[in-house]
Amino acid sequence: MHILIVANDAEGLEKFRGMLIEQLSKKRHIVSVILPRSDAEIQIEAEKKLKAMKCHIYHVALERRSMNPIKDLKLFISYRKCLNKLCPEMVVTYTIKPNIYMGVLCEILRIPYVTNITGLGSTFQKDGFVQSLTTLLYKIALVNAKVIFFENRENMEIMIEKGIAKKKNACLLNGAGVDINKFSYLEYPKDDTEIEFLFIGRIMKEKGIDELFYAMEKLVTQGEKCRLTVLGTLEEDYLEKIKKNEKQGWLTYYGSQKDVRPYIKKSHCFVLPSWHEGMANTNLENAASGRPIITSNIHGCMEAVEDGKSGFLVEKKNKNSLYYAMKRFIELPYQEKKEMGVNGRKYMVQNFDKRYVVKETMKHLLYEK
Repeated sequence: MHILIVANDAEGLEKFRGMLIEQLSKKRHIVSVILPRSDAEIQIEAEKKLKAMKCHIYHVALERRSMNPIKDLKLFISYRKCLNKLCPEMVVTYTIKPNIYMGVLCEILRIPYVTNITGLGSTFQKDGFVQSLTTLLYKIALVNAKVIFFENRENMEIMIEKGIAKKKNACLLNGAGVDINKFSYLEYPKDDTEIEFLFIGRIMKEKGIDELFYAMEKLVTQGEKCRLTVLGTLEEDYLEKIKKNEKQGWLTYYGSQKDVRPYIKKSHCFVLPSWHEGMANTNLENAASGRPIITSNIHGCMEAVEDGKSGFLVEKKNKNSLYYAMKRFIELPYQEKKEMGVNGRKYMVQNFDKRYVVKETMKHLLYEK
């Protein structure tokens, strides 16, 4: 079977869906991929890895955050040309623009298609015209989707309630899972006289970065011995805040990193106070590596934590809730911190092993037993 995968990011596709693509190729399916054009080194490297998996790669002009109707019309036309050229027997889409535009085209051209809702994002967090328009477009695009995969129960229930998905074609997965071999248990740091907190993600308001900076500044001001390591791309204007906090001596910013494991290894605890997630892969990776997690009590984050056993859950958008959780963690005896990480690793192995998630995906995708 010729399967066409459409996504908005080569790095994310290779990192989180690479095992699925490898399995499809092993079963002698032809896998083609449509991705945005990019000159970024990290995207080029990801494309090389995808090609090594026997993927055929095609490019379109896609701007993830743009709401320019002319650019989106050009994207729609580009997708149509790709479908005419490639003639896939099934289309699999990830993220909102591929989901909607490819869904509509597959409906018109009568091509079986499968959609992945990797998160509802800010569009569904606020009432108004944009949410109503997105809901309408999703209803049109996904009316006959073969399967709609969801990464958390709340997203699935919202989409069913809005009439976008149906119970019969909705499938809940434990996110993309985590590669428990790649993210193996890392020995906990021997010394906890100064706690190193770690944040990995896009540097933006909706990831709870303001709450995190507030909590850290308050902890340091009160004399707590702790510091914060930050990894990720700047998506909003936080550069000045980062520079200010670096000068104060409690923050170190390393930008985006190909391999986050050396930073996980040095850390005592991972913190992600996000406002919304599909399934936070960074929570899964850090927990699988044996690090306690402090994260928001929202779907997409809370699934990765046994509260009080492998980490702490905090109220979203609540800077004081985050502060108290981080302070509570600092005050734990060393052995309890370490034990939290061990518990998190066990929980990931039991519930989030990527091999199982891929097996479930293949079963619904190809009707395998």
